Amino acid sequence: MLGANDSSRPWLVQKYGGTSLGKLLDSICSNIIPSHRRDHNLVIVCSALSGSTKAGGATSLLLECIAHAEAGVPAQAQLNRAVDAVRDNHVRLLEKHLVNPNGTLSDLCHDIFDITRDVIFRECESLRGFLLAAQIVGELSPRARDRIISLGERLACRVVSALLNSKDVPAEPVILDDVVEAAFGGSAADQKAAFDGLGPCFYHLVADEIAKRVRACGDSVPVIAGFFGLMPGSLLQGVGRGYSDLCAAMCAVGIKAAELQIWKEVDGIFTADPRKVPSARLLPTVTPEEATELTYYGSEVIHPLTMDQIRCAGIPLRLKNVFDPAGTGTVVYPTWTPSPPLTPPMATTEAKGVDVKPSLPAIDFMVGNGYHGAQKERRRPTAITAKDDILLVNVAANRNTKSQGFLVSVFERLEEARIQTDLVTTSERNVSLAFQHVEDGSCRYQRLRTELEKFGEVIITENVSIVTVVGHNMRNMVGILAEITSALASAKINIFMVSQGASEISVSLIVRAEDAVLALNVIHSKVLRIPTHWEQENNLIKGAQARYGDAGPRTPLARRACPLPLTYTPRSMALLMQRRTGRTAHHVDELCILDDEAHGYVERWMKMRRQA
Repeated sequence: MLGANDSSRPWLVQKYGGTSLGKLLDSICSNIIPSHRRDHNLVIVCSALSGSTKAGGATSLLLECIAHAEAGVPAQAQLNRAVDAVRDNHVRLLEKHLVNPNGTLSDLCHDIFDITRDVIFRECESLRGFLLAAQIVGELSPRARDRIISLGERLACRVVSALLNSKDVPAEPVILDDVVEAAFGGSAADQKAAFDGLGPCFYHLVADEIAKRVRACGDSVPVIAGFFGLMPGSLLQGVGRGYSDLCAAMCAVGIKAAELQIWKEVDGIFTADPRKVPSARLLPTVTPEEATELTYYGSEVIHPLTMDQIRCAGIPLRLKNVFDPAGTGTVVYPTWTPSPPLTPPMATTEAKGVDVKPSLPAIDFMVGNGYHGAQKERRRPTAITAKDDILLVNVAANRNTKSQGFLVSVFERLEEARIQTDLVTTSERNVSLAFQHVEDGSCRYQRLRTELEKFGEVIITENVSIVTVVGHNMRNMVGILAEITSALASAKINIFMVSQGASEISVSLIVRAEDAVLALNVIHSKVLRIPTHWEQENNLIKGAQARYGDAGPRTPLARRACPLPLTYTPRSMALLMQRRTGRTAHHVDELCILDDEAHGYVERWMKMRRQA
């Protein structure tokens, strides 16, 4: 049995996404968790289990259950099938990892399997009874929806704790359904008053309550359900489907963890989406402000409320890949300073009494990574992202509209239509708004247009995208906007709108949807100055030609439709050199690739000799 929790060891909080648990549960419980338990006191936070896609996951099935319950008694058969699917998916996963190939169970696993399976059946039958009763009414309150959705996390943490116990890692499931009630009382009115009145301290008090549950586990590894109780109004509506990230962050804050790790199926945060920009590079470090901007403008990074928690507490957040546990991932390092850093961190913040102490590591991080100090002028923007399915609305006020009330009236209409804007630019008589199109929004958009036409001419442009360049020191980069627009102009890409937020760490531009991928690649190459694969290959070939001469036939260099990956084997490099230079009499003895992520460059060299 692995060692018990030790007060002298630092706490480490690991949050696993539902898709990671669904695909690599055995690797997580057999290798990743035990390897970290040797040096840390561990807390595991689980999202609801997913299959190969979120659409087939537990949360999506539970949302189907809600829809069938609200559809009334005629949808009873569909409701029963959805509940059965939730139950059977978890039981099958349990069988897959606990039952031997010959269909037998060890004595230990037999007890664990029976207990966990009984809990799964009991929870699902309780849900079925509740939903069948709700079908008669045909309506569910937001808080009732939250209770239904929470089943996914509750079942996931029980499956994970069962598998850990079967592998001689003592684990205990921790359910947080009542954690908000324990912190602020059972009355919904009391909870809402606390939420409205305490501001950021609301989450700090919830974090303290979570920490009590963690310490009550003693020497066992706490396996926490990522759903943390009934929030005032609704957790799903107020926080969104990233609430398990926030739960993990509050847990880390409550127990004063040394680090929060969020495990996904990607290596970390990249300079751009690798699916759209093949030359995108992994970022070893980013600031919380940069991560928040990337999340808001299209990259699925980390929930913004998660960033707020770790930044105030000074806890590093590391994104890691379950497929590559040895990889370093990306560290979101808490800077504790406004963006950009004009002064060293202050001793306290203005966030209602939240104490924040100065940190030399934070200052060292800012200086070492070019956010501050002598290297600041050389730093380029950090990353670029895109947000699709955008509607651009331009409103030109008529002469009868009073300018002082124009903007107020426009935003009142947006509030009535329940539309959240992504970008806004204004002048005295004009306002441009950009927001993301939603599937059920057509009627709302038509009503909004009718209301806005009372103030003047309304022009709606569809099929556009927001391209956002993010960097901590954007306001200190002289001429950065000119570089961005010049790069887009060189690619014949038209810009519909430009906006820079109050944070001054991002610049957003609206372009045609069909130009978005090209815009990402152009800015990535010319503004972030990260060469494309084609440019890297050409530079490599030119270097070889300069060193070894031009003797022998040579084929013209042509741009490849499918760029080669960054890592080459010696054989593939030899074939590449043959094809590009025609040097069939040469071969590669050795190829060395040094990847220094801290400086974001790849240096290659090779030794070649002529065959006898």
